[in-house]
Amino acid sequence: MKSLIKIIFSLFVIVVFFSCSDKAQRNIQYMPDMYRPVPYEAYSTNPNFANGLSSQQPVAGTVARGSAPYDYPNTEEGYQAAKANLVSPLDSTQVDYKKGKKLFNMYCAICHGKKGDGNGVLSQRDKFVGIPNYASREITEGSIYHVIMYGRNMMGSHASQLQPAERWQVVHYVEKLRNDLKK
Repeated sequence: MKSLIKIIFSLFVIVVFFSCSDKAQRNIQYMPDMYRPVPYEAYSTNPNFANGLSSQQPVAGTVARGSAPYDYPNTEEGYQAAKANLVSPLDSTQVDYKKGKKLFNMYCAICHGKKGDGNGVLSQRDKFVGIPNYASREITEGSIYHVIMYGRNMMGSHASQLQPAERWQVVHYVEKLRNDLKK
């Protein structure tokens, strides 16, 4: 009988103890940082870095993996130097005209036309006038690459849309179009 009274009393104490606690609030926090994180305001200084930026800046002169520096500046002198000196790093086995055509049709044909004759859709709709015909221009591999890289006159840069290897594929396809137009 005494053990039954002890069991009933123990159950009563447990029920009273757990029923009186606040269920809407956590009583014990195992890892308080998970419940109260330290947020940082967007576009504000970050106290974790000495310069206050959200990440460390790369060391001067570093080049991103998989890319190569482009040593010609965005000036007329840079354009003329690229026209005279810059040559494609691709050999004849690496040139893929199908890929070059696909990229050209995606990024260039709307202005330059599918044949490179300067008669693209935007030219036909008189959105842009004076788009040159490739056959009438004195262009080289280097000048084409430079124009894709920085843009020229009304044409903007396409460096953000095309990787360096893709730019060279487009360069070779443009030269193919130019040769076809001259025939």
